[in-house]
Amino acid sequence: MAIIFYSCNGEQPGKIAEVYHLTTIQTKPDFDATNAYNQIEKQLSFGPRNPGSPGHQQTLNYLNNELKRYADIVYLQEFSYPGYNEQLKLTNIVAQFNPNSTNRIFICAHWDTRPRAEQDKNESNRELPILGANDGGSGVGVILELARLLKNNPVNYGVDLILFDGEDYGKEGDMNNYLLGAKYFSANKPADYQPHFGILLDLVGDKEAEFRMEGASLKYAGDVVEMIWNVASSLNATAFRKIESSDIYDDHIALNMAGLKTINIVDSDLIGADSANERRNYWHTQNDTMENISKETLEQVGEVLTHLIYSLQFNKPSV
Repeated sequence: MAIIFYSCNGEQPGKIAEVYHLTTIQTKPDFDATNAYNQIEKQLSFGPRNPGSPGHQQTLNYLNNELKRYADIVYLQEFSYPGYNEQLKLTNIVAQFNPNSTNRIFICAHWDTRPRAEQDKNESNRELPILGANDGGSGVGVILELARLLKNNPVNYGVDLILFDGEDYGKEGDMNNYLLGAKYFSANKPADYQPHFGILLDLVGDKEAEFRMEGASLKYAGDVVEMIWNVASSLNATAFRKIESSDIYDDHIALNMAGLKTINIVDSDLIGADSANERRNYWHTQNDTMENISKETLEQVGEVLTHLIYSLQFNKPSV
């Protein structure tokens, strides 16, 4: 993932679309941040999850089996990709709840980790894959906990939880080789797959996370950004800041370009530039480990999403 100055002709911020709205929640399950945290630890127990590694295959098996415990349907979207002097075997994982509903949303993250740590201050580490506790692991951890909640507390519309592979494969500056799973999913989605909106989670676990309103999300899906940040404000989720950030080149760009309206919840200040806070200078380094992850941050993200899921209503019934 990398910051870019991205120009797009997307939807401008505005009122929540008439097709959906939020209502007062009667009952809402509690998001278990400890479980989300433990799910991140579980991923790291397999080692780096870069494509072609043993950890990649072990994690794929684990995520597939774990989601099958909860979802109505889980399917693997397997594809090959010509990488840098290697043929990659990549797999997107799609878990569907209430699959027959035409009213749908999706929540997604990438599950792969970066095959190189070029931002590491130690030159000997720069060609080694990263563990990716935050960059990859945190979004997946939140999604696995949401899967548990949706199993035990069904909603009356469809929810798809999607884990993309190959998001972080590309070398620095080579944008063609990023977002591989999201690009493949977008190009091969069924013609009748028309979810109302999607939410991408990336870098959502840091102890001092700040989730600004990402620039491309505001352009493509301003109403969804407004809706989610208003929920966060109502819950006093202080990590969510009503400040616009730079555009981020991330999976939501590929999805939006394919007509899948998607916003990005991302701790954008972690990316690229050095921070005065030395601990937070771990993006694309060997220091992307559990020491940076906070249950409090995971809880804020999880509670905002849980509130959204269980207060979301559609103005027209599914057909």
